[in-house]
Amino acid sequence: MRIALLSDIHGNLPALEAVLNELAHEHIDQYVCLGDVAASGPQPCETLDAIRLLNGPVIMGNTDDWLLSPQVKEHTTPFAQRCQDIDLWCVEQLSEEHRTFIRSFQPSLLLPLAPPHLLLAYHGSPRSYSERILDTTSETELDAIFGETPATILVGGHTHAQLWRRYRDKLILNPGSIGLAMDRVSPLTEVRNPPWAEYAILTLEGKHLSADLRRTPFDVQRFLTISTERGMPHADWANNEWKVE
Repeated sequence: MRIALLSDIHGNLPALEAVLNELAHEHIDQYVCLGDVAASGPQPCETLDAIRLLNGPVIMGNTDDWLLSPQVKEHTTPFAQRCQDIDLWCVEQLSEEHRTFIRSFQPSLLLPLAPPHLLLAYHGSPRSYSERILDTTSETELDAIFGETPATILVGGHTHAQLWRRYRDKLILNPGSIGLAMDRVSPLTEVRNPPWAEYAILTLEGKHLSADLRRTPFDVQRFLTISTERGMPHADWANNEWKVE
C-alpha cells in the first residue's frame, strides 16, 4: 500500500499540480491531506477543487478553520497585517460549496493499515491544530501530546518543515509544505520560500514500512504571475518572499 501525504498547500495550485503530476506515476492507493489547503495563496478555490477530486480524507488546519470563522485583529506588525489581508481576500473568493467542503475536514483521523500499523493524522498535533511538533520537541512533551495512542505512524503538518523522527516505538512524519516551503522554521519574519513543493510517500509491504520525503520543483514564476493577475492583496510583497532562480 502506498499513501501520499500532502500538507500546507496554501492556495498554490501550480505547486500542487507539480506534486500530483509526479504522484500520477507512483501507484498511490490513498491520499491523505493534512490541512491548510486554501488560505494565503492566489487560488484558494481551485486548490480546494483539486484536493476534493482526490477523494481522500482531509484534516482541518488552523487556516482552514480561520477561513470559516475569520478572527480579524489589529496587528502590531506589517507582516501579520499583510497576512491577514491576504486571508480575508481568500475568504471573499470562496463559494458556499467550498465552505461546505472545508466544514467536512476532520480534526484528526485514525486510519487502520496493514497490521500492526495504525496511522494517526492531524495538522499541528492531535490536541491542537496550532501546536508545533519539531525535531527539538522533547520526548516528555511528545508523551503529553500523544498519550496512549495505539497509532504506530504519526503524521502532521503545520510547521512547513519536513520531519522524519523515531519516537519510542512509533514514527513521526511531517511531509513539509506543498505551497509554502520554508528555508527555516523561525523567525517567521526572516523566512524565505524556496522554489520547490514538499510532500511524502508512505509505503507498506506486509510488515515492512518505508517513508520517502520528497521535494519537487514547480513553476514559481507562473505562481507569482497568478498572484498579481488575480489581484491578491500585497502580491508584490508576497512575491518578494520567494527565492526565484
